[in-house]
Amino acid sequence: MLEQLKPDGADTLQPFRWWQAFSRSLFDPRVKGVDGHPETWSVDVRHGGDEDGEVYVHLYRDGRRRASLRPPIAFPLPGGTIRVAVSTYGLRQADYLTHDGGVRQLSPDASSAEGLRAHLEKTRPGLSRLLGAASALVLLVSLALGVPQLLQSVTEFPPLAESLGTFASPILLPAWANTSLLLAGLAASTERALRLRYNWLLDGGLFGGGD
Repeated sequence: MLEQLKPDGADTLQPFRWWQAFSRSLFDPRVKGVDGHPETWSVDVRHGGDEDGEVYVHLYRDGRRRASLRPPIAFPLPGGTIRVAVSTYGLRQADYLTHDGGVRQLSPDASSAEGLRAHLEKTRPGLSRLLGAASALVLLVSLALGVPQLLQSVTEFPPLAESLGTFASPILLPAWANTSLLLAGLAASTERALRLRYNWLLDGGLFGGGD
C-alpha cells in the first residue's frame, strides 16, 4: 500500500546528464494514482553505487524521493507494483505489475542509454533486431570458447588435479583472442541490459550472477 512508502529524505530528483549514460538508469513510468488519475513516478538507479558504495533503487514522486531500497525491489502502489532488479551489466528488470496481472516495461528517460536504445528500436527496427541477434550470438560464442578454457584452468589447481585429474580443453586461444572475446562479451551484455534482456546463462548469472 502507498502508506508503506515513507519519505526517507528531502532529496530531489536530479536531471539526467549525458555523461551518466552507462552509470545511471532513469525511468519515468505513468501509473494509476490514489484517486485513479495517472501519476508519474521516477525510478533512479546509480550503478556505481551511492555514497556508501551500495547500489539502491530510488523512487520519486513529483521529483521528491519517497523510498530507497537495495535491489531486487518491489514498490507497492495503489494500482500495482513497480519491480526493479539489477544484473552485472545494468538492469535486468524494470516493469509495472498491475493488480489484474498485466505487466508492462517501464519507460526510460529519453536521455538515458536505455532511452536512446529504445528510440533506435522504434525508429530503426531492422537495425535493432540485427544488433540484438549479434549480441546473443557473441555471448553464445564466448561461452562455447571460454568455458572449456576456464574449466581447464580450474582443474589445474593442484588439489583438484590430484583428486579429479586435469581437464584438457580442446580449445586454447592466445591471450589477445581471449581479451577480444571478453571485450566483445562485455559490449554484448551491456547492449542486452539496455533492452532489459536477461538470461541466467548468457548474461552473467552462471558465474557472476545479478542480484
